[in-house]
Amino acid sequence: MAGLPERLTRAAATSLLAGVVGGVALIAGEMLAAKSRRYAKPTMGLALRTSMGPQSAPPLRLVLLGDSAAVGVGVEWLSDTVGGQLARLLADGSAEMGQRHVLLSSVGVAGSRSSDLATQVARSLLGDRPDVAVVLIGAFDAASGRGPEDAADHLGQAVRRLRSAGVQVVVGTCPDLGAARSMAPPLRQIAGLIGRRMARAQARAVTEAGGVVVDLAAETGAVFRADAGTLCYDGFHPSADGYRVWAHALYPAVSKAAMSSV
Repeated sequence: MAGLPERLTRAAATSLLAGVVGGVALIAGEMLAAKSRRYAKPTMGLALRTSMGPQSAPPLRLVLLGDSAAVGVGVEWLSDTVGGQLARLLADGSAEMGQRHVLLSSVGVAGSRSSDLATQVARSLLGDRPDVAVVLIGAFDAASGRGPEDAADHLGQAVRRLRSAGVQVVVGTCPDLGAARSMAPPLRQIAGLIGRRMARAQARAVTEAGGVVVDLAAETGAVFRADAGTLCYDGFHPSADGYRVWAHALYPAVSKAAMSSV
């Protein structure tokens, strides 16, 4: 019996190693499957522009920066994008803020990472200065394995530049990647953990740079996990309903920023 602990230890180690190897193989297979899926593509081009609300109302220039979320990948109509839905909410007004004539534009680019924001900031500041900038970024940073602190540093620099130009900034941090149905468990759970780490680093950087944070994962993740209809056909990008959920989560902060810009 003296050798039993050693044999048990070896057996446990062998089982653990087999489990790790099997787990790595499973995750690698799921990653290949996720990459080979047919994902939605941008359909509305760059520099989306529209206006909403009565022209007699005070103007509000709203610009979106970021990745595919900022250009509405997954939907066909500008009015269904998060920017379009935010613009409609702002144009309709509220008890605190009356109707506004919202001039909406987007300089986001699908697939962008935080390191790409510098170019987008420069484009957003061409011509008339925006009143409010909404930044949606982080999903592709997390998916590419970019370190959270490095990505957050680029985001903080972008927020600082916008604030120094007199623009109010609201950042929707990395959404709940664990809600994406384009990935199978356990890859989905791993993605969720990576996304939350990214969101925490983003929140610190944005706050230090003078921006306002909206934690999209915390505020909307449960809805996305419960309702498959919040995602478009690819199981990754939001549908019109998903963008509506994001718009309503962002609206209180964006509305407050709009009143501060007056």
